[in-house]
Amino acid sequence: MSGKRLSVVVTRRLPPVVETRLSELFDTKLRNDDTPMTRAELVEAIQTADVLVPTITDNIDAGLLGQAGEQLRLIANYGAGVDHIDTSTAHQRGILITNTPGVVTDDTADMTMAMILSVTRRIPEGLAQMQRGEWAGWSPTALMGGRIAGRRLGILGMGRIGQAVARRAAAFGMQVHYHNRKRLRPEIEDALGATYWESLDQMVARMDILSINCPHTPSTFHLMNARRLKLMKPNAVLINTSRGEVVDENALTRMLRSGEIAGAGLDVYERGAEINPRLRELPNVVLLPHMGSATVEGRIEMGEKVIINIKTFDDGHRPPDLVVPAML
Repeated sequence: MSGKRLSVVVTRRLPPVVETRLSELFDTKLRNDDTPMTRAELVEAIQTADVLVPTITDNIDAGLLGQAGEQLRLIANYGAGVDHIDTSTAHQRGILITNTPGVVTDDTADMTMAMILSVTRRIPEGLAQMQRGEWAGWSPTALMGGRIAGRRLGILGMGRIGQAVARRAAAFGMQVHYHNRKRLRPEIEDALGATYWESLDQMVARMDILSINCPHTPSTFHLMNARRLKLMKPNAVLINTSRGEVVDENALTRMLRSGEIAGAGLDVYERGAEINPRLRELPNVVLLPHMGSATVEGRIEMGEKVIINIKTFDDGHRPPDLVVPAML
């Protein structure tokens, strides 16, 4: 690159330490309000910036990329998932894409276990009762949940996060099972104490708890569709801390309301913030506002990866977290 400082546009508010460092290193335009950019603002950004730093709330589609200026050469995504970016079109236009993999593995796995416990032990119901001032004292039959030790946990997607969930679940005494596009190596399976199921249908039908930990891709859209959800046991629980699009939310809502599935814990939703209102009415559902990765440490580390990717690109080298064509 030339001696001129890179023009970087950041689409959302980031941790202050990250914003400060970006401003020190580059000609950075920060977001004043912690709200998503409008379409017009995104168009202006890609027409003026050398580097765009978007988040999952930004839809970087083919139509938007078609309006990009020739100077845009890098999209340094703040986050691991890039399904909100038309990676194929970006590649065709010679625009590099980087992400921030591996940073939020432990944070998301922790949240998965928290949601498993919240649903099975009815923690939100107890909390609500206390906050309403309705608790009249201990009762031997009040708010009885279920023990998770000995239960079968089926993990759909055994990447970094899925394996981190498996390690935590084993510590709680759960039986770990999984389905993945590719089977893990035997030594990894043995270390995790995990049983592989080639058939997702067969695994789903036998699990007590199903944890969704796979990315959203064309092949995983509605992977848990109405037919597959009906395979779950009536006393089973579904947990999703991955991507909302993997689950048919309307079908899940119907089955939760009818008692065909015992409960669910959701941190992500099929239509983003537009949550099926019927889900909010169900006492057997724990809903969280996409906070699986929301730790101070994780968000700062994500920012550090963004900075390293941009700085490496600026120095004329291959960014370490480049999303290569083979991954698209």
